[in-house]
Amino acid sequence: GSGGGSARKRLMKEEDMTKVEFETSEEVDVTPTFDTMGLREDLLRGIYAYGFEKPSAIQQRAIKQIIKGRDVIAQSQSGTGKTATFSISVLQCLDIQVRETQALILAPTRELAVQIQKGLLALGDYMNVQCHACIGGTNVGEDIRKLDYGQHVVAGTPGRVFDMIRRRSLRTRAIKMLVLDEADEMLNKGFKEQIYDVYRYLPPATQVVLISATLPHEILEMTNKFMTDPIRILVKRDELTLEGIKQFFVAVEREEWKFDTLCDLYDTLTITQAVIFCNTKRKVDWLTEKMREANFTVSSMHGDMPQKERESIMKEFRSGASRVLISTDVWARGLDVPQVSLIINYDLPNNRELYIHRIGRSGRYGRKGVAINFVKNDDIRILRDIEQYYSTQIDEMPMNGECCP
Repeated sequence: GSGGGSARKRLMKEEDMTKVEFETSEEVDVTPTFDTMGLREDLLRGIYAYGFEKPSAIQQRAIKQIIKGRDVIAQSQSGTGKTATFSISVLQCLDIQVRETQALILAPTRELAVQIQKGLLALGDYMNVQCHACIGGTNVGEDIRKLDYGQHVVAGTPGRVFDMIRRRSLRTRAIKMLVLDEADEMLNKGFKEQIYDVYRYLPPATQVVLISATLPHEILEMTNKFMTDPIRILVKRDELTLEGIKQFFVAVEREEWKFDTLCDLYDTLTITQAVIFCNTKRKVDWLTEKMREANFTVSSMHGDMPQKERESIMKEFRSGASRVLISTDVWARGLDVPQVSLIINYDLPNNRELYIHRIGRSGRYGRKGVAINFVKNDDIRILRDIEQYYSTQIDEMPMNGECCP
């Protein structure tokens, strides 16, 4: 009888865990800048080249703990800078001289795994890091070849990663860190068995970092099994708001008309400073070229530019020496230039989350601003979708130009 009782009690205790308000551990402190995190020089260069300036809330709290070697449970949604949090930490902990896999990152989807791999390569650009995405639906032979070559970090989906470990192509003896990204999503997709399978092959002292938007019972069960005295970090999304921002749209029949519309607006743009968003690097280059041919002064920036160039462009823009910046969404990440009071979406963003990243303001700054969306006939639907999603209002712009500050 008593055995049953204690088992039941233990069950109760675990059940209660899910009700407990998940709080950040006492010993977590805030490191306000990347410079003060004790990161290696070549990694810092990569971070700034990537377009990051100031660490997000989760980066300020978690990077230091992960680098210290602590097991970490971070509750955080996407849009908080979580991917860069563990990517920076992983890169900091690598011994580049050792051509073996030292960190393993599991993610719920192929797209996310590839995104993580690309982010690692970009952030680790000056470190000569080897990083491979191990995902289902691709050629196994290619995986084996890449892994034989030696990869410092492997990001992948649990099934394919386990397959590679089983085939002995992915050697686990040098692995120091396991990252479980979007852990709740992995469980939703039924990857639980594979995650446990992978975990069993790792060296016993492996550090575990788990990131999840929600912390259901199954996740807590996993953290109990995989982790020793984990640090908990809860980060609410930095609330971006559209409050105080006047939003307009300009209907353009054809793509070609966008350019004329932009030229008409140019004088308004330069009153303060403006950022113009395009969806692709090619478009940024094309538009910059076309504006300059028409004798307008603009600068431009995207992810393919060398770091030095990006730094000097940002510096110019910050100082106000350049007034109009044409950019891809790389600029929308956590960069904040106080004087920017006009944003133009030359292209509507590909997904609605990006909209608020481009034009939203975090409460800290709460500045007034204007956003103008160039909308082709077939974009109206996307615009309405954005309006509904943010329950906001985007009016047609009065053509007397009286929209602007």
